[in-house]
Amino acid sequence: MKKFIKVLLVCIVIIICLFIIGVIGGLLYFKLQLSPVNNNSDSIVFNVEEGDTYYSISHKLKKSNLIKNENVYRLYIKLNRPNGELKVGKYKVSSSMDVPTLISKLQGQPIIENITITFKEGKNMRYYARTIAENTNNTEEDVYKKLKDTNYLKKLIKEYWFLDDSILNENIYYSLEGYLYPDTYNFKDKNVTVEEIFKVLLDQTNKVISPYKKDFDNSKYSVHQIFTIASVVELEARDEYDRNNVAGVFYNRLKSNLPLGSDVTTYYAAKVDMSERDLYIGEIEAVNPYNTRSATMAGKIPVGPICSPTKSSIFAALSPTKNDYYFFVADKNGDVYFTKTYEEHNKIIADLKRKGLWFTY
Repeated sequence: MKKFIKVLLVCIVIIICLFIIGVIGGLLYFKLQLSPVNNNSDSIVFNVEEGDTYYSISHKLKKSNLIKNENVYRLYIKLNRPNGELKVGKYKVSSSMDVPTLISKLQGQPIIENITITFKEGKNMRYYARTIAENTNNTEEDVYKKLKDTNYLKKLIKEYWFLDDSILNENIYYSLEGYLYPDTYNFKDKNVTVEEIFKVLLDQTNKVISPYKKDFDNSKYSVHQIFTIASVVELEARDEYDRNNVAGVFYNRLKSNLPLGSDVTTYYAAKVDMSERDLYIGEIEAVNPYNTRSATMAGKIPVGPICSPTKSSIFAALSPTKNDYYFFVADKNGDVYFTKTYEEHNKIIADLKRKGLWFTY
């Protein structure tokens, strides 16, 4: 009987020892599986998407080589229950982090991945829509949809002093054409909304022109009309001197009840970029509130801007050079020639053609 008890005690001791060894072994294994995958690795960006949880991302973490064992990771999550929900966004992490450190990183704020977008001067809204679509998660249709949102536009009119009901005119192709200042901008990431982009660009327009608000107020023309003239000037001349004189020509023609006669407005009316192709006769002669080649536009300003003008073009339209020119033409090098009569104008064109300086598309 004593021998049996002795054997039983030995067995119990062995079982206890094996259990302890097993527990210690399990704990060591658990700890080992929670340790870094790689002690020497660079940071990577881990993307948390809508619907992700600390538990459900185990496969993505394993695939990204951020954890050693999915099951151990899930057990750790069950035992520790991280506080708060996992936030959508991008996180800078590394496979040199152990699981507790990794979870701590994911409990913080997502990193901000700024993107830079350049909007070139003298471009129309079709270009802006393409540029936004190419650089963000928005589509061109998202841009056009926002431009047709009357409630949104009315809110902007209340917010920005330089916007008025003119942008709601049904004949205008794109409501904010001309008002989105061309420049290089930084945004939070590709998830930036069209509305957020428009706000940044409109704020810049406000910053550029607000110091001259009194000049706008004292002008006989509305802000919308000045921006419209500025947009045409932008495409007709390349430097400040020529732009001031071109603006002077336009105002002379308006006072004399003549059409502005600007080809760039005709292209815009036809929704054709100048580098795309020549216009058809029907497009040139079309009666359109943008087309200043039409006799019906005598003494009239186009219904709205045709591109985004720069500061110098806006100021040229606001304070043009007073001259007695009624015509101008640019050669293929961008040099502008001003004349007082139609006969002088035609002579300049003939001379440019003879010298091979006439611009062709």
